[in-house]
Amino acid sequence: MSLDDKLDAAKDQLSGKAKQAEGKLTHDKTRQAQGKAQEGRGKVKEKLEEAKDAVKDKVDELSRKHDDK
Repeated sequence: MSLDDKLDAAKDQLSGKAKQAEGKLTHDKTRQAQGKAQEGRGKVKEKLEEAKDAVKDKVDELSRKHDDK
């Protein structure tokens, strides 16, 4: 996962938590829902990047094995 992608996912998660907290303080259910959605997007981005990294690692491993033959 690139640093930019990690930061983007973390930013969404943090911003989402902040919006949820703001919504709780102001009793704004819409703002809370927006925050939950944004936090969720951040988590999905993080998982997608982890999956991309895992696939890349596997491809690299298979490539090394093929080169060794």
